[in-house]
Parts: sequence; structure tokens; C-alpha cells
Amino acid sequence: MSIIALLIIILVFIVVPFFFYFVPVGLWISAWAAGVRVSIITLIGMRLRRVPPSAIVQPMIKSHKAGILVTSDQLEAHYLAGGNVDRVIDALVAAQRAEIDLSFERAAAIDLAGRDVLEAVQMSVNPKVITTPVVSAVAKDGIQVMAHARVTVRANIERLVGGAGEETILARVGEGIVTTVGSSESHKMVLENPDSISQTVLEKGLDSGTAFEILSIDIADVDVGKNIGAQLQIDQAEADKEIAQARAEERRAMAVALEQEMKAKVGEMRAKVVEAEAEVPRALADALRSGKLGVMDYWNLQNLQADTAMRKYISDLGKDNKSGPEKE
Repeated sequence: MSIIALLIIILVFIVVPFFFYFVPVGLWISAWAAGVRVSIITLIGMRLRRVPPSAIVQPMIKSHKAGILVTSDQLEAHYLAGGNVDRVIDALVAAQRAEIDLSFERAAAIDLAGRDVLEAVQMSVNPKVITTPVVSAVAKDGIQVMAHARVTVRANIERLVGGAGEETILARVGEGIVTTVGSSESHKMVLENPDSISQTVLEKGLDSGTAFEILSIDIADVDVGKNIGAQLQIDQAEADKEIAQARAEERRAMAVALEQEMKAKVGEMRAKVVEAEAEVPRALADALRSGKLGVMDYWNLQNLQADTAMRKYISDLGKDNKSGPEKE
């Protein structure tokens, strides 16, 4: 084999795959067979713009078979914007079969907004049920009521762009349950007529500004919780008792301090009396020494003290004798 023949073989193995990569002849034939007119130049331009031709041609074939008119430029622009072309075409086909008015521009906008446009179309046909978490509320009689609801919603195609999601629906339904239970005079009214909650919530128009339309709100379960009113009264009574105990302890401490102060004053007075009594003998001695008090005067004073002590003793004996029979 000559060198020229070897070079020709090498060029064939390099150039032919390179050519068929940039010129997707097989894809062009598939599109032509399906009735989609896409030129080879357009397919090569997609390669140069780093757009996979299959990601554009296959959705075009699908839309053409469904009777939906879209151009390669629309699909290519949506792909370059970061959208899911195949998902948008599937949504358009599903919307056409369900007789839902949905244009390519709106479907592309919904897809670029981060929502699943095919799921939105399917939800428009088949509504979705959202279950709320357990919502606790307190009626006017102080009894806690716990309920959770099932909300049936349908996607609103017109409000999917810029509309609030499921979290807003759940928050608004929970707020409506709390408002309805809180305005009830008794928890028994809620237990007897739970559909009053759903009626009140539906009348509030909770789906305004959201991407959904609320079809129905069904209270799945209602349970009675704690007696919040009684618990609050018990807590208030405990707080009042602690306050009263604190004030009583404060008064007791003040009384003890006052008693200690009085005992200190009494002790001081007794000390002064003892000190004064200790001065009496000295004063008598000084009076005798100076002649201001005679011996007879001293003995008369002693007799007077002895007579006073005897009278006190006899008086104490009389008191004991009178109290003896009474004690028995």
C-alpha cells in the first residue's frame, strides 16, 4: 500500500465523522420524512451556536404531528434561554387535547419562571389535593380545637407567572381555620358543624393572587385539645399565690426585725435598771456617812422593803390558790 492511499484512508476516517457531526444528515432525513422542513444550513447553524439539533428537531416533529405550529427559531431561542423545550411542547400537546387555551409564549414564560408547565396543565385537568398540617385554635370557651383540612386546588394557567404557590394556600387556609374557631362561642359548635369552617374559609377568597383556584376545602379531622382557659386561670392563681407568699414573707421578716429591735431596747432598759439598782447601796452609804440619813431611817427603810416583799409573796400565794382548782 502506497503512502498516498494510506493518507486518503486516514483523511476519510477523520473528515467523514467530522462532516456528519456538523451536517446531521440522518436527523434531516427524519425531519423530512415527518413533514418538517428544516434545511441543512439551519442544522449546521445550530451546531455552530452550540445547540443540539436533536433537541430542536425532535420537539418540532412532535408538535407538527399534533398540529401545533412552532418555528425552529422559537424553540432555539427558548433553549438558549435555559428552558426545557421538550417539556414545553409536551405541555402544549396536553393543553390542546384538554382544550385549554395555552400559547407557546405563555408556556415558555411559565417554564422560564421555574414552574413545571406540563404538571400545571395536568393539574388544570386533574385537580390536586393538598393536606394542611394540624392547625390548633382556641374557641371563646377556652377549649383548644385541632383540625386539619384537605384543599382541592386547580392550576390557574393565567396566574402561573407571578402567582403565589402552595405554601401561601396552606398559610391562608390555616389562618381561616384559626379565625373561624376563635370566633365560635363554644368548641361544641365547631364539633357539631365542622363544615362551617370550610364555608367561612371559602368565602374569604383565599386563592386571590395565587397560581391556583380553590375548588373545595374539606375538614378531614377535628380533635379536642387542652382546656387552655382553665390552664391560664391555674397559672394566674399560682402567680397570685406566689406574690401573696412573697408579701407575707416580707411582712414576717419585718416583724422579726421589729421584735429583735424591741428585745434589744428591753435589754438595754434592763441593763440601765440593774446599773441604777447597783447605785442604790452606794447612795445609802454616802447618805449615812454624810449624816443625811440616820440609822433609824435606814432600819425603817429596810422594814418597809421587807413588808413590801411579804405582801407581794402573800399576794402571789393567793393567786396560786385561786388558779389551782380552776386548772383541775
